[in-house]
Amino acid sequence: MFHDSHAFSGFSVNDISRAREFYGQTLGLEVTEDNDMLTLHLAGGGNVLIYPKENHEPASFTVLNFPVTDIDAAVDSLTRAGVQTERYQVFNQDERGIMRDQGPPIAWFKDPAGNVLAVLQG
Repeated sequence: MFHDSHAFSGFSVNDISRAREFYGQTLGLEVTEDNDMLTLHLAGGGNVLIYPKENHEPASFTVLNFPVTDIDAAVDSLTRAGVQTERYQVFNQDERGIMRDQGPPIAWFKDPAGNVLAVLQG
């Protein structure tokens, strides 16, 4: 039924302007804006729609994953950009917030609207 559909994902934020700055400038993604919504243009051709929502509640789960070849370098870059990694009691994370002992090394961080994002080595 949807075999040829170019599906995409989306999530809400409470401030499109702050989201545009974070995703475009801080993370360095290509971002376009149309009708007060953002589209993130990801490597490989994927897109993610970010839309404003007045009563936005941050996603408590990971809404976007960024695979990287070197997680330590990625976390260093995030830290230099002022982005903090998240700490979760249920995971064994090192001092930099990287979990290395359950699957691929991964670190979580949040966008300005509080949505959870991740970098993972893979």
